Amino acid sequence: MSRVLSLFLILSIFITTVSAQKKSDQEDWQALFNGKDLTGWDIKIAGHQVNDNHKNTFIVEDNMIRVNYKEYDKFTTEYGHMYYHKPFSHYKIRMQYRFTGKQVPGGASWNVRNSGIMLHSQSAASLGLDQDFPVSLEMQYLGGLDAGERTTGNLCTPGTIVDIAGKTTLQHCINSTSKTFNGDRWVTAEAIVLGDSIVYHLIEGDTVLVFTNPKIGGGYVSKSHTFKDGKVGNEDDWMRKQNTPLASGYIALQAESHPIDFRNIELLNLKGCMNPKASNYKSYYVVADNKACTFSKKK
Repeated sequence: MSRVLSLFLILSIFITTVSAQKKSDQEDWQALFNGKDLTGWDIKIAGHQVNDNHKNTFIVEDNMIRVNYKEYDKFTTEYGHMYYHKPFSHYKIRMQYRFTGKQVPGGASWNVRNSGIMLHSQSAASLGLDQDFPVSLEMQYLGGLDAGERTTGNLCTPGTIVDIAGKTTLQHCINSTSKTFNGDRWVTAEAIVLGDSIVYHLIEGDTVLVFTNPKIGGGYVSKSHTFKDGKVGNEDDWMRKQNTPLASGYIALQAESHPIDFRNIELLNLKGCMNPKASNYKSYYVVADNKACTFSKKK
């Protein structure tokens, strides 16, 4: 009888351990968009105050965030971004996007089927009133124009610089190796962001661009186009931060004059409790935030 009981206890411990292991391995993806409204997001459009959603540039329809220009007669300098309210440092983010319709009159030719998401961005509240783009790392989305190749998942660097293949580049926009996606089809995009060390851009599951060591610097667009030229708020503060590693920041969706839809916006935080004894321990965390650990009460 005692032998049977011992075997039962061993089996129970084994099952409990396996169950705990499976729970710790399960990826806890977080929806950044609730599918109903813009709760949790801050809007900043050049020339307008924070959360002035000028001419309903950002709307929600059919479980999508839509960049909408139906109330615009003409686009001038109303570059807009919508910022998730919480910053992150180490994470994966994935979503689907599609371009639709025609560009609003007045938009620049380079902005046809052009948008993106900003990673490690400054906050909405810190932008200058007339600032068009936040200091950030832009994962640029481009749609095909039915004429030649046009990659997506590229990198643009307003106020930032990065290393490509181990060498610092001052090039403002860097093309990926993606395919061209013509028409109004949905495209799945993902970024893996690991603080100030390395960032991966993925399109339809394929890694299309890798860069390392993101920093503040290189001017706003180039050394000859400064933070002042870009009407960046607190210009002197940014100048003092030149060559400072860019290790964290906000996520923002972009509005640049061509309608685009976003859906299924999800984030997997890679920073969290790394104490295996905690109830919220995850095996895939890469950076510890053990202040966030929670422990089950002993009965």
